[in-house]
Amino acid sequence: MSAITSMEPALPLSLAPPWSRLATALEALSLFAAILLYIWRWQRIHPYVWMLLLAAVVASHFLHHDTPRDLGLTLDGLRASAALTLPLTVILLAPLVFYGFAHGRLVLGWEGKAALGWFVDYGSWCVFQQYLLQSYFHRRLMSIVPNRHFSSLLVGVMFGAAHIPNPILMVATTLGGFMLAEVFARCRNIWPLALAQTVAGAVIAAVSPATLIHNMRVGPGYFNFRA
Repeated sequence: MSAITSMEPALPLSLAPPWSRLATALEALSLFAAILLYIWRWQRIHPYVWMLLLAAVVASHFLHHDTPRDLGLTLDGLRASAALTLPLTVILLAPLVFYGFAHGRLVLGWEGKAALGWFVDYGSWCVFQQYLLQSYFHRRLMSIVPNRHFSSLLVGVMFGAAHIPNPILMVATTLGGFMLAEVFARCRNIWPLALAQTVAGAVIAAVSPATLIHNMRVGPGYFNFRA
């Protein structure tokens, strides 16, 4: 059976020696702190710092000998990941979709190229987020934390923290980040996770009050939003 259709779970990462685990922990914490600083400060005064942060992530992949398969960027495990992610997404979003149609926040229709462009743009952003969250941070955490459920919980908390102070996104990303991390710990493939985040984000944005969701802004931009 090909790797694309395999339903076998991903093999867990072996724990590194203590000194290596400490170095990895410091690396991941430093980069996460830098991302928070970018969200809250650097993006206004040093908008291109994100390039340095991305370069640091790529350099880390080389230092840790990560392969595209390790990062979940290939087709390996795609079907196994989708089999877990997509039904879970449908079940969790069903009440929100029902609420949206019942209250007129969701309607059947197609806005043409504008809607397609938004979906592609936002979907690309979700792919990048899942790459950072799962392919980088979760892999690093799994190499230093023996309990996979705890490492998934840490991923969820980090994802939620990156969406402060938006109350709706903080809850959605903490819970969603944990669940998607649990899938990634079992099936190393980010593509269904990114699709799930794209659809979930679109639904949440549509049904949430503008006075709370603030056009899905986070950081200082949340306070600057005017409906």
